[in-house]
Amino acid sequence: MYGYRIDQWGAEPTWQPLPDPVVGPGEVLIDVEACGVGLTVLNCINGDLSNDPARLPRVPGHELVGRVIDGGPGTDTLVGRRVVAYFYLTCGACAMCTAGRDSLCERLGGWVGVHTDGGYAPRVVIPAHNAIPVPDDLDPLSATVVPDAVATPLHVSARAGIGPDDRVAVLGAGGGVGIHMVQVGLSTGAAVAGLDIVEAKLTQIERLGATAVDSNDLTNLDASTLFADGRPSVVVDLLGSVEATRWGLDSLEPGGRMVALTTFRDRLVQIESREFVFGEISMIGSRYATRAEVAEAGRLVAAGDITPVIGVVRGPGDVLEIHEELRSGTVVGRGALDWSKT
Repeated sequence: MYGYRIDQWGAEPTWQPLPDPVVGPGEVLIDVEACGVGLTVLNCINGDLSNDPARLPRVPGHELVGRVIDGGPGTDTLVGRRVVAYFYLTCGACAMCTAGRDSLCERLGGWVGVHTDGGYAPRVVIPAHNAIPVPDDLDPLSATVVPDAVATPLHVSARAGIGPDDRVAVLGAGGGVGIHMVQVGLSTGAAVAGLDIVEAKLTQIERLGATAVDSNDLTNLDASTLFADGRPSVVVDLLGSVEATRWGLDSLEPGGRMVALTTFRDRLVQIESREFVFGEISMIGSRYATRAEVAEAGRLVAAGDITPVIGVVRGPGDVLEIHEELRSGTVVGRGALDWSKT
């Protein structure tokens, strides 16, 4: 079979012949139908999660969707099912995993597409524990938003306790996670303002029923103008810049919560502890999603409660074009690799 493989961290994957994957105990073999493509996969390729040369060569692509066609002993119930991959290679047995807090696994083995091969190949083997069934009638391309772009906002919503009394400002709202964060926020009954700088993204945010806000001049954007009845009670920061984080903290109403998702190094924001005390504000980290949230994301998308926003779809021969479009910042929502276009 042919697929994309990384031979050096930080270099683009190349199209090359690959060995047929062999399923082992506790594993399943997946016939890949599609794979989501977002900024996280570019970070993985760049070596930001791990740049260990011993992990190479590697097939990237953690947002894979496909049918299980074979499996090791004890995986019979998965064979024939459409599944998505859970990104984190969790142990399933530690205190965090058994408490349903999978993304905080105490014995984390790494990530799909970094420590094991991913969906940039037509067939892949992953641990059976990482194969999460989705409704069989869910279209594979639509399902590419499930394991990350929708599941991550569900986790954010749970971490921040977003509800109908909230006013939620989403920074970077037109990207793959952001555009689905807008929808998850709206689904709770909250008022949502989506901040972005690209006209096409602002149009999509408005189409979904949120308030679209041009944030080209974030420094001078007055948060009190976003909602009719007060400042944001929740700010979700998908940008992670010093400017965005400072704006978010300054924009919260008393008692508000700011949620950070990015993991960039060396982006330091000065804040005095008195700001937290006088405003009684909170800053919350949100790390990926739980397995249960991934399954719930599949149900929401299949039911039509969340609309997949996929701005660009390419066949295997053109996946590097998606990478370039993502880097340009022009893709509305997620990108997707469609293996049916082979």
